[in-house]
Amino acid sequence: MKPIRLAAPLLALTLAGAVQAETPNRLLTILTAPEPQTQLMAMVLTMNAIAAGAEAEMLLCGPAGDIALKEAPATATAGQPPKGASPQGLMKTMMEKSGLKVQVCAIYLPGKGAEPSVLIDGVTPAAPDVMGAAIVAPGTSVLSF
Repeated sequence: MKPIRLAAPLLALTLAGAVQAETPNRLLTILTAPEPQTQLMAMVLTMNAIAAGAEAEMLLCGPAGDIALKEAPATATAGQPPKGASPQGLMKTMMEKSGLKVQVCAIYLPGKGAEPSVLIDGVTPAAPDVMGAAIVAPGTSVLSF
């Protein structure tokens, strides 16, 4: 009987480890902050999470949605110290090199009275139901700025 009692917890740990190994390490960055330094830091941390193996996506809402505009304000495109990177520039780099999926909140474009054509290539409006599911998906960490 004793070996069975010891085997059950060992089996449970093994199965838990297998489930954890199958669950991807996902990061969802939600960015709403208007400050360029905060926006850039969100980009830097997302980029480093991708480099560490995370699958990442980003949701831009409110003032941060402006980062995704073709005609973005200078706050989104101006280089920041110490390396001269801009929020939009780093976001585009991650989209191109790492396949970062970037979306704007579903209410962002209607709030601006704008169409999706004002967004840079590859950025789309988010579907609230899909984004809600992504927030609570197993293995997902949410980083919010």
